[in-house]
Amino acid sequence: MLGLAAGAFAAGVAGVAGSARAAGQVPAASPAAPLAIGETFTLHSTVLGETRRINVYSARAWDVKPDAPLPVLFMLDGGVAEDFVHTAGLLQVSVANLTMRSFMLVGMENTVRRRDMTAPTDSAEDKKIAPVVGGSAAFRRFIREELMPLVKSRYNTTGETALIGESLAGMFVLETLLHAPEMFDTFIAIDPTLWWNDRHILKTASGLLGARQRLDKTLFVATSGEKGQPELARQLEGALSGVKVEGLRWQMAPMLDETHMTIGHPGAMRAFRAVFKPAA
Repeated sequence: MLGLAAGAFAAGVAGVAGSARAAGQVPAASPAAPLAIGETFTLHSTVLGETRRINVYSARAWDVKPDAPLPVLFMLDGGVAEDFVHTAGLLQVSVANLTMRSFMLVGMENTVRRRDMTAPTDSAEDKKIAPVVGGSAAFRRFIREELMPLVKSRYNTTGETALIGESLAGMFVLETLLHAPEMFDTFIAIDPTLWWNDRHILKTASGLLGARQRLDKTLFVATSGEKGQPELARQLEGALSGVKVEGLRWQMAPMLDETHMTIGHPGAMRAFRAVFKPAA
């Protein structure tokens, strides 16, 4: 009897709701408002001669005070319509489940991505990907001379810094380690474009690293099973293995079940757990 009564009650409620919808009545609700998960601002870059948008999100563990200084993860492809929102989500869940330390994410939104992420190239095939390439050195100057000082002055940070990028941006990460390692403490490259300029990075990595006596840096490289990428990854691992630089910590993470399109999330998650683990 109770089951029948409950069923009749539910049917009655459904009938009333259906009648209300039919009559055009809807529940009262406030006007929609933007949902903010962080901060955003623009700055005019003298180095690049243009205005750039920067997005910021802070992921704090429950026991980290709101005003406590945070290390900073600088992210390439950091626009809201690019990788910022879902990477912020990865930080939030990783910090919350205690697999990653508290961090601030600073995303750099693109204007001319293929220009900023690439080094000069002698390959005619490379030059077909965009009208303008080869601007990575200028973009690195922007980060070093304009963005990083601004973030340091604007936010309470620890001084620890990291850089993350995927694909062409992953190549930019590796190039930064090789040419300007002093800029960051940790370098995370997700499926980097190792074939650029006839594999120039692979050919020069050992020499550039070997010229340094000590390099207290951390490098994490995740690579997919995309056609050609496993062999390029093995060549990079060979270049890293062939040189002994005191203090340099590096890890290759082959993720052969992933494609170039799918490795972003699992690669970043794996990197965060490997290089940003909370203290025991």
